[in-house]
Amino acid sequence: MKEGVGENSYAKNSSFQKSVLSKAKPFIEETIVELYNRTSPPCLTIADLGCSSGPNSIFVIFELLKAISVVCQKLGRSPLEFQVFLNDLPENDFNTIFKSIPYFFKKFRSENGQEVGPSFVAGVPGSFYNRLFPTKTLNFVHSFYALHWLS
Repeated sequence: MKEGVGENSYAKNSSFQKSVLSKAKPFIEETIVELYNRTSPPCLTIADLGCSSGPNSIFVIFELLKAISVVCQKLGRSPLEFQVFLNDLPENDFNTIFKSIPYFFKKFRSENGQEVGPSFVAGVPGSFYNRLFPTKTLNFVHSFYALHWLS
């Protein structure tokens, strides 16, 4: 995977992955809303395994936070607190992802007319062949275009 946002980078050459991800979006949203309605956690902890870099890494998180925010708004609840773990191999271009996070929250506010609840985003470098998180840490785990890399 080519780092950065240049002409040959993954960020500029991952439109196929995004189109497939867009088709799965309704199922992902339905699942997270069902989870929230069933458990009503004070903080929703999400992990994206194999997050890659570039716009696709934030796209999934954006859609998940938006779906939960809509539910909170409909139910008259305060915005939910989020903890997001972005996982990929240590060679991943996490710097490009982290540089895009302020833009992500600005875009969220402009498109949704509201603030997202307190949100904490962290990178978790490592292979998901091994354990990455402590017991009972996560509410929702997402892995979309990483599983095909399993040997």
